[in-house]
Amino acid sequence: EVQLVQSGGGWVQPGGSLTLACEASGFTLNNSSMSWVRQVPGKELEWVSSIRSTSMSTYYTGAVQDRFAMSRNNAQNKHYLQLNNLKTEDTAKYYCARGWMCSSFSSCPVWGQGSQVTVAT
Repeated sequence: EVQLVQSGGGWVQPGGSLTLACEASGFTLNNSSMSWVRQVPGKELEWVSSIRSTSMSTYYTGAVQDRFAMSRNNAQNKHYLQLNNLKTEDTAKYYCARGWMCSSFSSCPVWGQGSQVTVAT
């Protein structure tokens, strides 16, 4: 079965850091571009970052550039999103997805279950 299982997330104070993980099964990550997407209740999905399947080049939306870092561990078939210098506006549910610059649930075929990130004092 092709699926993505997420872990990580939680509550952190502004300026803090969190790591989100996404483990793939049923396919290998190094053959797939992958994305992270977030959603605030009542708002549309916001693409956050993507990593290319072959080059491992990473791309980020401007709001998280230089604060978030996406990486991949091929041996564990996992990829990660490191969230640094978090701001209250980063509070959202974060999803990993199989695909490039996923912008809606219909635009990419496989999604994780989501991880809540709450940034607050």
